[in-house]
Amino acid sequence: MRTVILRRGLVALFAAAVSFGAIVQAQAAETLRIGYQKYGTLVLLKAKGSLEKRLAEQGVQVQWTEFPGGPQLLEGLNVGSIDFGVTGETPPVFAQAAGADLLYVAYEPPAPTSEAILVPKDSPITSVQDLKGKKIVLNKGSNVHYLLVRALEDAGLKYTDVHTVFLPPADARAAFERGSVDAWVIWDPYQAAAEKQLQARTLRDGTGIADNHQFYLATRPYAEKHPEVIKALVEEVRAVGEWSKANPEQVTEQVAPLLGLPADITLTSVKRQGYGALFLTPDVVAAQQKIADSFYQLKLIPKPLSIKDVIWTPPAAVAKAP
Repeated sequence: MRTVILRRGLVALFAAAVSFGAIVQAQAAETLRIGYQKYGTLVLLKAKGSLEKRLAEQGVQVQWTEFPGGPQLLEGLNVGSIDFGVTGETPPVFAQAAGADLLYVAYEPPAPTSEAILVPKDSPITSVQDLKGKKIVLNKGSNVHYLLVRALEDAGLKYTDVHTVFLPPADARAAFERGSVDAWVIWDPYQAAAEKQLQARTLRDGTGIADNHQFYLATRPYAEKHPEVIKALVEEVRAVGEWSKANPEQVTEQVAPLLGLPADITLTSVKRQGYGALFLTPDVVAAQQKIADSFYQLKLIPKPLSIKDVIWTPPAAVAKAP
């Protein structure tokens, strides 16, 4: 009798554990985890709170996590700590090459002037050709990595003609100020801050050579399981972007305190950013493929990639929904 009772107790305990596990899984599925950086449209969306209100109607909660840069954010996506995030055009290429199961969901219009190769104000360097044999600091795998590749190529130089030094933005700025490097490849708002505070000169920005798209990405499992959530999210990002484009001064008021930068520097960055998220077009996919091909040819990634294989397409029923 005791054995029967014990067995029944264990069965009941196991059933309760399974039930609890199912509840935990259900709760996790009802939370959209978004990764963001201190600068960009997602910061404004977080402050506005419109996404939380809209997704609450679907029974979905929103959880925000800040990351210092695109490569770190994509690592968060790769290990499953977040479901959705935004980065520049280069980090997704490195992430895909590393085997991350991610999908491109949407993109922002080009912002080629929002990244640049900078030199000190009194530098004798006056052209990209003058960078041959020089030390150039940048954040490895970030959007500006491709800008450097294209700028050198456009100037008739090889990637191996320069000495690259890989540092995150804060350390890169320190090296630039010390004069231990000859040039710095960087994006806004660090770019605008260096231009204003250090009187750094722009040697070349992305105009004509690099689109500098911002890409919104999701883990494949989340995007495929929750297409209606992804669609709502992109629509809210687009709406905030359109408002931002029309109201740069108000955006500056919100963002400047977060960045710890003066309003004039922040405003410059805000005006150079691209706004209005859209689902990917064949032209944008082709441009991203060109980046992947360039990095493979330079042996910066270990294998060729197919970008079209990692593009999320809204299911017909979701795409047609209002």
